[in-house]
Formats: sequence, C-alpha cells, structure tokens
Amino acid sequence: MITLILLLYALWLCYHHQTAICTFFENIFRILGILPKYPQKISKEKLQEFPVKFYDGAVHLINTEEAAKKAVSVIMKETILGFDTESKPAFSKGEKYLPSIVQVAIADGVYIFQLSKIRQLKFLKAIFECKTSLKVGIAIRDDVLKLRDIEHFNPVGFKDIGDLTKSLGIEQTGMRNLAGIFLKCRISKVAQVTDWSLENLSTRQLIYAATDAWISRELYLEVKRHIP
Repeated sequence: MITLILLLYALWLCYHHQTAICTFFENIFRILGILPKYPQKISKEKLQEFPVKFYDGAVHLINTEEAAKKAVSVIMKETILGFDTESKPAFSKGEKYLPSIVQVAIADGVYIFQLSKIRQLKFLKAIFECKTSLKVGIAIRDDVLKLRDIEHFNPVGFKDIGDLTKSLGIEQTGMRNLAGIFLKCRISKVAQVTDWSLENLSTRQLIYAATDAWISRELYLEVKRHIP
C-alpha cells in the first residue's frame, strides 16, 4: 500500500513539475526494486541529459609490422577486449570500402591498428582466432565479415553486446542508446563520417575510434552484471 502511494505521488510530481524530480523518483524506485535497474529504452531527450564521454586513457596508434607484433603480444594476455572497426564512408549506391582501422581496447589502453600501413592481418589473426579472449562489440558480425574480405581467418570468441541486451528485454541495440541506458553517458558521433583511410589520422578521429572500442568493453562488463 505504501509503495502504491509513493508511486502515485511520484507520478503526480512528474506531471506537474520538472524532469529532475521524475528522474529522482525513478532512481529511488530502481534502488527499491520497484522498477528494473535499467530502463528498457531511452528517448533522445533523456539521452541529451547525460554528459558526453570520451576515452582519455592511453591510445596506441599501430602503423608498422614491428609495432603490431609487440601490441598483439600485450593484447593476447587479456581476456576481455573491446572491439570495433572503421571504414572510409560510402556515399553512392553500390560503393563500399573495407575496414581502414581496427580498434582493440584492453583494461588500460586502446590499440588502433592502421591497416593501410600494416597491409595485412597476419598479426591480428592471432587475436581474431584466440580461444582465451572474448572480443565484444556492437554489430560485431559485420566487422568480422568485412575483415574476412581482407584476409580469411576463423573467428573465435566474438560476442555481440546487442544479443546480451536483447535477452534483458532492451529494445534498442545501438551504441549511443546502450551507453545511455547502462553507463549514463552520451557518445559523440561527430567523427564517424570521416575518411578513415587517410595516412595521417586526426586527433579527433583517434579519440573517436578509441572511445568506441573502450565503450564496447565497458558496456559488456556492465551488462554482464545484470545477467543471472
């Protein structure tokens, strides 16, 4: 009975007052277990309330075979990897490009492999086929298919975060929405449609690319907390 009275009072306040009050009661009800610990979906308006997050840790740009070999040896020691790729944007029908970079996030850094410089996947294949590491990301199947168009490999341990969130009843599977739902932050997509095949990537591009891989790893860790 007390719970019902609180709920009705909260609804009345939300109707007559500000969003902040509604958010306050929403958080209280989630703590009490009256509502799920995470919303099933998030609106554009709600998403705009969250702060924009960028990765501010160590970013390693890998553009030589020697550097790739050393980076892979470090990455292979990790068990959970945030994973993503970026390709040159296509603007015409039938136009498409293979991935220009591969991003891999570990606990204390992000490695960005510039494929135009390395020119092959022979070092990265060790990660892609590794049985002891989990590669997590959004729409990760598409990334794998595109990479296999560059060079064949047998993908092992790739996990789409969207599959996990669907099992929790989440309707939205995009990175921005999931970051808002689970991490209470907003991811900027300003640099998404830029030329990733450039020889010299800008600082803005590197931060964007690193953030996507880092957020993928953070999302996976947070989502797993809610799965029995």
